Amino acid sequence: MSDQDFESFIELLRKRLKEPLPGKEAQVKMAPKPIDERRFKENSIRPPRLGGVMVLLYPDQHGIHIPLMKRPEYDGAHSGQVSFPGGKLENVDTDLIDTALRETHEEIGVPREQIEVLGNLSELFIIASNFKVLPTVGVVREKPKFIPDPIEVEGVLPMAINALNDYSIRKVKEMRFPPYTIFSPYFDVRGEVVWGATAMMLSELAELVRELELSFQK
Repeated sequence: MSDQDFESFIELLRKRLKEPLPGKEAQVKMAPKPIDERRFKENSIRPPRLGGVMVLLYPDQHGIHIPLMKRPEYDGAHSGQVSFPGGKLENVDTDLIDTALRETHEEIGVPREQIEVLGNLSELFIIASNFKVLPTVGVVREKPKFIPDPIEVEGVLPMAINALNDYSIRKVKEMRFPPYTIFSPYFDVRGEVVWGATAMMLSELAELVRELELSFQK
């Protein structure tokens, strides 16, 4: 992808993010089955914690990529899972965009001043951890030098944006959480299973990318 094509895509995406988003209709395509409608509804008795994640776009010799990260094994709801950089809203944050910028620096070492914020995807409630997450879409003009936090990040996992609509990497995995069994769609990214909330956010981004690719072809 040339620099001109990269900038054209980024500008189109910036404009598209200001328009109404696909939201739940796109998210549900990669949601675990059977669909549990509770995952889209907050509990008024136990209000969710707020979190922000960063969907960071960067140019590489093979096109535009997004850094995902694999979390280490720990005693928690998201142990060993692949996710975006991000975390909970802290007192030092002005808003959830600020949260995403701070966490991206802390977790994968990309300085916040290098990131240009393009907009946001739709919020998503994560029932397993009682979080309501706002994904921020950002861009850097050069491939970052990733510096994973040795405690919070096992490794950075680049995903090509053009793979989002490659249905050969969309698979389904049976998962058992006694007494429940679910069938979860996931993205197979370099042999890693990208499922759950991260896959649902990527599904919405995939819809936008597909729209923009169609506009490029006209």
